[in-house]
Amino acid sequence: MHIKKNDTVAVITGKDKGKKGKILKAFPKEGRVVVEGVNIKKRHQRARRGGQKGQIVEYPAPMHVSNVMLVDSKSGKPSRVRMKTDGNKKVRVSAKSGNAI
Repeated sequence: MHIKKNDTVAVITGKDKGKKGKILKAFPKEGRVVVEGVNIKKRHQRARRGGQKGQIVEYPAPMHVSNVMLVDSKSGKPSRVRMKTDGNKKVRVSAKSGNAI
């Protein structure tokens, strides 16, 4: 997967197209990511104790990694990610600017 936790990404498809946010959680095996403030779902929660009221909780749901693109730190625009070998280390590089991520 070309995206990791704490990367800034832009949504390129779906109802939240154009929004930017930080990755809170990544699920590489499923190919999904949770992006802050994107793909918000509502869950109705039942009251747990006698005097407590039920409530509606909003939370960001996982979305497929193909629906997001990494934001280039230099230009602030979405960019593809390339892998470059630096000695014997693999480094992620922005395709637009060529900067290491």
